[in-house]
Amino acid sequence: MITVIQRSRAARVCVGGEVVGQIDHGVVALVCAVQGDGPQQAERLAERVLGYRVFPDAAGRMNRSALDLACGVLAVPQFTLAADTRKGMRPSFGPAADPQTGEALFDAFLTALRHRAAGPVAAGVFGADMQVELVNDGPVTFWLEAPPSGAGAV
Repeated sequence: MITVIQRSRAARVCVGGEVVGQIDHGVVALVCAVQGDGPQQAERLAERVLGYRVFPDAAGRMNRSALDLACGVLAVPQFTLAADTRKGMRPSFGPAADPQTGEALFDAFLTALRHRAAGPVAAGVFGADMQVELVNDGPVTFWLEAPPSGAGAV
């Protein structure tokens, strides 16, 4: 599984004009399952999102995590992160998990987040047309991975 995380001052996701998930200060995680992923990757990715040190300590160094600060996490399913963009001008989504597997793994990721988080966890809706609003703090953005078994981690 892969994610792009962004440190945010505020974020929300809307579906059909209604807010379905919202956090104040915290982390926005755009999340994608790829072929070969399973529940172990969902667990590991949740652990990484919560523990990744993206917030400043008293000295201004990025030494604090969402878990340390008990801040929110807004998880948004985004299969386009699996796009193969190596050729041409149109992405291929062959690396992405099929929709049924992707949704199950996104749900497993959410469950793992909610089990471990010290702060609120909110989410977008898998397969929905969503509008995501966030104030990226910094800006601070990272790409994280919990690769399928046998693949190297980034």
